[in-house]
Amino acid sequence: MKYALLTDVGKLRENNQDYVNVFKNKKNIVFGIVADGMGGHRGGDVASDMAVSHLGHNFQESEVDDIDELREWIISELSKENDRIVSVSNQFDDLNGMGTTMVGVFFVQDKLMVVNVGDSRCYIYTDGALKQLSVDHSLVHELLETGQISPEEAENHPQKNIITQTLGVSQTVQPRVKNFDLIDDSIILLCTDGLTNMVPENEIRDILAQEISLDAKCHLLINKANAAGGRDNITALLFSTKSDGGKQ
Repeated sequence: MKYALLTDVGKLRENNQDYVNVFKNKKNIVFGIVADGMGGHRGGDVASDMAVSHLGHNFQESEVDDIDELREWIISELSKENDRIVSVSNQFDDLNGMGTTMVGVFFVQDKLMVVNVGDSRCYIYTDGALKQLSVDHSLVHELLETGQISPEEAENHPQKNIITQTLGVSQTVQPRVKNFDLIDDSIILLCTDGLTNMVPENEIRDILAQEISLDAKCHLLINKANAAGGRDNITALLFSTKSDGGKQ
């Protein structure tokens, strides 16, 4: 499984509260995760680091290789991590109210399992088309789902950044978990809203379509977001499902 990842502070923020990593468990199941922290000067950084580090470490120690068991595992782990973040937040004044989004993908035999909390996203690029696999926990998405606004209105909605679920902040978390067939010769993108709020999906698609390395595509995505203003931290994690193995 080839992959590449890159994270950048952007043009306006003082520090980077995004975290990204790739893990493999004892059954060789691959797990990629991206988290976007929020809250206070240090809070978001602490929350996103906790989520990625704890979930990744616990996954590496696991032997789960069945997709249904994996679904139960990640739902349970996210609930525990939510409790941990809330607990740490309550212990330290400068961390009060911290939280983080997360989006993750598991590669299980011929399937993908996508899990998200918040508005960090997972996309698949295949056959010249880009499709979002994750489902945003956001006010705008809920308005869109209930037909109160159109897709065009959603694009530039003034409340675009209001999210309805995070790890931390509230006592419960309800992740969205969806399974998909793994498609050969496709690219999986995990990213924070620092990319998707700055770069339109058609431009993301065009970058992923280029005949260049995954690493070069990550750099182009980050550069494009910064060129558009870089108003937030920017993170991109790319996987290729071409069957020639290795890390790129």
